[in-house]
Amino acid sequence: MKYGIFSDVHGNIDALERVITTLEEAGADQYICLGDVVGYGACPEEVCVRVRDLAQVTILGNHDAAVSGRMDYSYYYDAARNALDLHTKLVSSETLEWLKSLPYRHNDTVNDVMFCHGSPVNLEEFEYVFAVEQAQRLTHHFDELAQVTFIGHSHLTKSFALTQTTATEVTGDVLELDLDKKYIITVGSVGQPRDYDARSCCGTFDTETRRFEFHRVAYPVHQAADRILERGLAHSFAKRLFLGV
Repeated sequence: MKYGIFSDVHGNIDALERVITTLEEAGADQYICLGDVVGYGACPEEVCVRVRDLAQVTILGNHDAAVSGRMDYSYYYDAARNALDLHTKLVSSETLEWLKSLPYRHNDTVNDVMFCHGSPVNLEEFEYVFAVEQAQRLTHHFDELAQVTFIGHSHLTKSFALTQTTATEVTGDVLELDLDKKYIITVGSVGQPRDYDARSCCGTFDTETRRFEFHRVAYPVHQAADRILERGLAHSFAKRLFLGV
């Protein structure tokens, strides 16, 4: 089976549509969204409806939790908090109930795969894993981890191979998994990349070959940015789309 995996759409419908086409062309059998469907972007309802119709599994992200009333976001910086306040008003009651129902994780025990938004430990805390030091702490939970855990949250493509005592960063557009190790693979962001590449990012994972591939996808950034400004959201949310930060 081939999973099409994507994360952090953040209300960017223009990017999402291009990513869906890419994953379809790559032969994805099932679609997994790793959360943060809402937040920052201009089209939260449109994105939620599209993801709900497409994905076999959608994981709860921190922005989804905020909009659906499952976490306190009063400490977020003003622009992000204002976007979440607006998204709460823009989404339908059906979408709100869907966001309230999303799980913190999903396990494919047959293929030894786990999907979550941030760190697979302390799921409700939405902790980041984008540095070797953070991955190193996960070695203390080595026996509890699936052979591969797919995450989002950081909007980066930082990934790590773990043994019981060590964590090592792994790089490349294609990752061939060693069955003697466990992996934390960050799939990047559809709607707001932050790795200095403005293209959307997603991935495919073949459960038989244990091969993961990143896919970078160009989309009409100007159109997505214009939508953000038309909604009255922060100019910085539009500007960063061009920079990939």
